[in-house]
Amino acid sequence: MARAVFVIADIGGYTRFMKVHRINLAHAQYVVAQLLEAVIDAAGSKLKLAKLEGDAAFFYGLLTDQPKEGELAKFADTVAAIRTGFLRRRQELDVDRLCDCEGCTKVGELKLKFVAHLGEVAFQKVKRYKELAGVDVITVHRLLKNTVPIAEYVLMSEPIYERAGDHLRSFGKQATENLEGLGDLTTYYADLEEVARVAPAALEPSRLRRIVAWMKLAWRSTPYLLGLRKACDGFRHPPHQAPHPG
Repeated sequence: MARAVFVIADIGGYTRFMKVHRINLAHAQYVVAQLLEAVIDAAGSKLKLAKLEGDAAFFYGLLTDQPKEGELAKFADTVAAIRTGFLRRRQELDVDRLCDCEGCTKVGELKLKFVAHLGEVAFQKVKRYKELAGVDVITVHRLLKNTVPIAEYVLMSEPIYERAGDHLRSFGKQATENLEGLGDLTTYYADLEEVARVAPAALEPSRLRRIVAWMKLAWRSTPYLLGLRKACDGFRHPPHQAPHPG
């Protein structure tokens, strides 16, 4: 077993504008894939990607056996960097848009939220893949189904909150979440609008960039339009995890 911080970056608002039309679904799949790529890129070396789970990215970062004072002090910076990367890519998709389908025009309605937990993890190999296992892995997924009253937030278990930097703690609001099969857990949540106020610089339209964006959209959407792949097939979390509002 090893000590680790677990973070799930979850794209919210997606299911509210999902439509049945094949083009809408294919383009929506592309949009969310682009946003997830931005989230992963922004995490950099600070967090390792465990897996993609539909419209969310599950990260982990190994810690020393006894987490030291200040070891998670930069956690707020990591969250802010990931959110900035998400906002920047969302802006690009909106500014460079050449399609008027629902899957493309509603990109600005997509939000990003985080849940985070500190605990123990075991690694198990299934064929070529390394899977994370343990009660704390289940716990962080259960946190996705919560009572936080705002759309964009970082929700932390108490061990994360206690070790976070003063900046993040100053925005924390205490709550209690009843996790299915695990009971009550003391948590703290912070509004991302307060924690990470710096927005990416406004993006000026570019004809060349729009053409490139359209070519990428058309290329990546073709398998779905031809029926070779089923659009949005993976936009649900695996059955063993708690469902969460989209």
